[in-house]
Amino acid sequence: MAYRALRGLLKAGTDKRIGGAMVPLSFAGHDFLALPEAALFWPLHGALLVADLHFEKASWYARFGQFLPPHDSQATLDVIEALVARTGARAVWSLGDSFHDADGAARLDPQARARLDALTQRLDWTWITGNHDVGMAAMPGGRRVAEAEVGGIWLRHEAAPQDVRPEISGHFHPKLRLSLRGRHVARRCFVASDTKLILPALGALTGGLDAGHGEIRRVMGPGAAALVPVADRMLRFPLS
Repeated sequence: MAYRALRGLLKAGTDKRIGGAMVPLSFAGHDFLALPEAALFWPLHGALLVADLHFEKASWYARFGQFLPPHDSQATLDVIEALVARTGARAVWSLGDSFHDADGAARLDPQARARLDALTQRLDWTWITGNHDVGMAAMPGGRRVAEAEVGGIWLRHEAAPQDVRPEISGHFHPKLRLSLRGRHVARRCFVASDTKLILPALGALTGGLDAGHGEIRRVMGPGAAALVPVADRMLRFPLS
């Protein structure tokens, strides 16, 4: 089974249909749609869940003399706008680290700021505080909360290992890394157990932590698996 899943993952790298995929995912008694672009849609609430946008990460690095292409915020907004249009989302819940640092919103260029303002004004937008953006005085539009409970599921930035209640979080930027016959594959992935679901990072300039890393295993507990939505199916890779 794992071998077939890996072959499916290799094939997915060249499958042009993936950009429009929405793969059913059941979690904590609720039905979601997992999107290969690293987001989750909750049809019951018309809500798009995203994590770790890290707006203005490139400009943060530039302040310290490391110059990267300064288009990461625009690229991230491209994805969000496309996903909102595809899903028909009425709400967005951003699960923390939406900005790379406390001054990130002030560094948005006027066009990116106008696009973000349009989204937060048109949609029911909720920012959940993360460790990178905890020092921000105010978020650009929407409302800001430390965590939220929706339909018996807790939405927070970082998974709470001792909390047995169902939760959806971000923070770890999980990424699945595998090899097959000399080919190496790396894909953003969800990590799921019976009560915890970690979203991949959606930000255009975000790295990834191996889904099997000890810290992810620690917070997830036994029975966790990496999930990769491709085309019309979900590939599952047990982590223990």
